[in-house]
Amino acid sequence: MAEFTSSSITIEAAAADVMGVIADFARYPDWTGEVKEAEVLETDGQGRAEQVRLVMDAGAIKDDQTLAYTWTGANEVSWTLVKSQMLRSLDGSYILKPVSDSVTEVTYQLTVDVKIPMLGMIKRKAEKVIIDRALAGLKKRVESGV
Repeated sequence: MAEFTSSSITIEAAAADVMGVIADFARYPDWTGEVKEAEVLETDGQGRAEQVRLVMDAGAIKDDQTLAYTWTGANEVSWTLVKSQMLRSLDGSYILKPVSDSVTEVTYQLTVDVKIPMLGMIKRKAEKVIIDRALAGLKKRVESGV
């Protein structure tokens, strides 16, 4: 099992509200810097995304990828790579831990393996940047109520 890069943030909102933003893939281009397009390809019996195509533009890295999502209860979602132009693998998760009725701790875990050779230290730094940007964007999006 690959080693995950992980970070957490506290968001002033109920866990259900945070998960609502995480699950709303169509709005990802509005609050994530790297996602330029998101399309839900398959949903489960509860209407949650099972496969999502994402068009990414992170400066030097541009990619068109499909991810498979697994929902565990109301407070956890994980994903794994189905196909990509740039990546060999991508595994991640959001884990929500209610601190109170109106405060949620969100932990984002991510491991990425690119098809081009990259030093482990540089790869982990890139994962950390991706995680920190995503958590900051999620916090801003949820707390703004937009």
